[in-house]
Parts: sequence; structure tokens; C-alpha cells
Amino acid sequence: MSPLDDSQQLAAQLLARRWLPRSHPLVKRALIDTELWNQLGARLAGVGLQLVDNVHADHIAVALMRPAESAVFGESGLAANNNLDIPRDGVALLVILWSLIVLPKRQRQVARSDAIHAGQGEMFATDKPMPQAASVAPLISYRSLLADFGDQLGKKLRMDTNLKLLERHGFITRRGEDIAEGPLLDLLIDYDLLAPRILDGALGDVLARAGHPVSRPDEAEQQDIDD
Repeated sequence: MSPLDDSQQLAAQLLARRWLPRSHPLVKRALIDTELWNQLGARLAGVGLQLVDNVHADHIAVALMRPAESAVFGESGLAANNNLDIPRDGVALLVILWSLIVLPKRQRQVARSDAIHAGQGEMFATDKPMPQAASVAPLISYRSLLADFGDQLGKKLRMDTNLKLLERHGFITRRGEDIAEGPLLDLLIDYDLLAPRILDGALGDVLARAGHPVSRPDEAEQQDIDD
């Protein structure tokens, strides 16, 4: 058997692991090598999958292409609120965690990127490095989450069960008593679709009343730059 080429290796690893860090040597190559990136995309497309990448995230992942969803999940699956069998209170918990982690993270990434860009001068005006997610994503205290939202999310037993489910699916990671961004939290949830619904909707008010106000990235405060 002939050895795998780079696109085959990447495709195989993504299928086996579901996500890979952007710091992975082959991923780093693919991100700057258009030919390798296109080859990888073509290989995945051949089995109904697509690459999921986001400059604000520290990983890349794979997801089903839209035409493949009906073949995999059928009509009943497409009508569900998610295709991971996460219960409704688990989805609500996921949305809250996304709001508490990803929205502030985007604020800090944009603010720091703009600050770096401003210091580079005109020569590097098109180069705006994005701070790594791990360096700016906030940690969420489990005890605070339980105190602020436990009653709405089924209390401790249900919340613990759903946190384990979200961790198993790669949306979050646990660091002792803290909850951190997982590899898929900022990849598999559409920021452009969800952020306005939170910022301009009822959930934004709920979060603010619980002591977690959220705002748009362009409203990031100067203290985020100095953190």
C-alpha cells in the first residue's frame, strides 16, 4: 500500500478525531497552501463532508454538507432542534455558555487585533493578526453558572448531566471548577446568525439581569486591550 499524501492524512485524522488544532503541522500547512486546502476539501466533499474553519477559533473541524443531512438524519432529524440528541435544556445551556464565552472572546480578539494593527503602521495595514482563542476566552465559574441559571436549567442534577454531554461533544472543556471553550464551540454555531438574536433579543436582557451583560465586538472596552 502506498503511503498517504498530506490531504489523505489530514482527512483521515479529521474523520477519526472530529477536530484538529490550527497548530497541527499539517493544518498549519493547509491554511497557507491553497492547493492542499482544496485537495482536503475535495476529499471530504466526496463523502458528504465539509471543512469548518474560523479565524476566531483555535481548531478546524468537519461537518455534514447540507445535501448530506437528509440522507443521514432523514426528515425527522432535520426537523429536530439539533442532530446530536442534546435535550432542550442542554441546548439552552449551550446557548448561554456560547454567549458567556464566545461573545466576550470576540470582543477581546477584535480589540487586541485592532490595537496591534494600529501599532504596525501603514506598511502592514493588511496584516491584522487574530489573538488565539485560548488567550482571550473567559473561564466560566461552575458555581456562578449554577447560582445564576440553575433554576432555569433544571437545577444541579440536570445541569451536571448536560455539561457532561456538551463536554463529550467538544463544545466545552472543564478545568476544575471552571468551564472553558471547547474545540467546537466557535465552529459549529453560526456567530452571524446567533449573535444578533442574543444581543438584540430577550436572552441579552436575561444575561444582563444575571450580571453577565454582553455587547458587540465593536463596543469592547479599552480594558480588554490591557488584560
